[in-house]
Amino acid sequence: MILYRYILKNHIGPFLFSLLTLIFVFLFNFLTKFADRLVGKGLGFWIITKLIVYNLAWMVVLVVPMSILVATLMAYGNMSNNNEIAIMKASGISVYKMILPTFLLSIVIGYLLIRFNNDIYPDANHAARIMIQDISNKKPTLSLVPGLFSQEVPNYAILVRNMDQNSNKLEGVTIYDYKDPMKLNVVTAKLGKIYFSADQKKLIMDLTDGEIHEASPTDKNMYRKMLFHSHKIIMDASQFSFQQSTPGGPRGDRELSAQAIKGIVDSLTKIQVYFEHNLKRDIKNYFKVDSSYASIPAGAQFSDQNALTRVIDRMNSARNIIASDISTLEHSEESIDSLMVEYHKKYSIPFACIVFVLIGAPLGIMTRKGGMGVAAGISILFFLVYWAFLIGGEKLADRNMITPFWGMWSANFVLGFLGIFLTVRSAKEMVNLNLNFISKIIPKKWKTATEEEDENN
Repeated sequence: MILYRYILKNHIGPFLFSLLTLIFVFLFNFLTKFADRLVGKGLGFWIITKLIVYNLAWMVVLVVPMSILVATLMAYGNMSNNNEIAIMKASGISVYKMILPTFLLSIVIGYLLIRFNNDIYPDANHAARIMIQDISNKKPTLSLVPGLFSQEVPNYAILVRNMDQNSNKLEGVTIYDYKDPMKLNVVTAKLGKIYFSADQKKLIMDLTDGEIHEASPTDKNMYRKMLFHSHKIIMDASQFSFQQSTPGGPRGDRELSAQAIKGIVDSLTKIQVYFEHNLKRDIKNYFKVDSSYASIPAGAQFSDQNALTRVIDRMNSARNIIASDISTLEHSEESIDSLMVEYHKKYSIPFACIVFVLIGAPLGIMTRKGGMGVAAGISILFFLVYWAFLIGGEKLADRNMITPFWGMWSANFVLGFLGIFLTVRSAKEMVNLNLNFISKIIPKKWKTATEEEDENN
């Protein structure tokens, strides 16, 4: 047990480090991608924080297996580099026993990740999608440029000659009011101040020393002028405030738990059976031999084409009904494939935690290098292979070229067999892999002092 605790202790630091590093990389990529949707909309710190927290869910799903591979490579690479693996072997401890604690830990993490995929991940994805939609619907905060008309507020055109950005004080204000199509209002003021109400739903213009001009487009004799010392105009500014929708409504594939997906698939399967039965029935009914349509009644003129018209009408009706049944079956089949892809993904990605241990442990022992540089280089190679299998399998499964099961599990099977092969090889004999070429392409800031010395030697 002491040995097992020591091996696991060597994993904790690299795992947490790689976990935080990869999450930061994914988070930076997310913020860069959605920066144009967030900038200039006056979103509060709490709203942005909630958006980030919701999107951390899908990041965790991807990052945890990747972190396990990096941590396993670093831990066993360090122990091999320090000759601890050789000492354990000399003490009669097999490689299988050395890998056992990490293997069992990966099973536990995989199980927790499955629970996360079904209990937290769907709701977080749903909340993130709704919040992104709400943010996209929110207009940028009002910006007034001196000397230019602003029509960002519906039914108003606002012109200011001068504006203090710090105090929001205005000079030379002209406002055209188009709320009433039968009346034209023009408000002018020497001074003013603009601000939002406490709930951010109203835009208030507090004007001083001005005039109100009213005219009617239909009545040329109607004109009125009013002078004011103080006047307030309240405008609708709901489009400038963030209104968060409550969760609910239809959910996408990635917003459902495995149990919910199975329930929908069962319902779609029943619909398929129903329409398959209808299709067989329609084909039988519409294409059976019927003498009343095949013969022309006695005494009827063939030029009337009564029988031929009836046959054509019946054929067109049969074609439309059968085409509708086939279209429904194809759509339900595509929906089932898409749902089952997401269903298997909830289990195949957590299972990758086990697969990456089987790959990382023997590779760490063989390479005898436990630095971040080598671990990152090897990990990137296997990440690319794994995600290529996963993305390609998803596309092929969605197109019904392979089953969703093989689309999502083929990467685990291929890399799993490779991991078993490497584990057996490392258990039978000490195989050293020279991966110095990887070290040469790793940035120096990723390398430790030990790695740089080994590279120079």
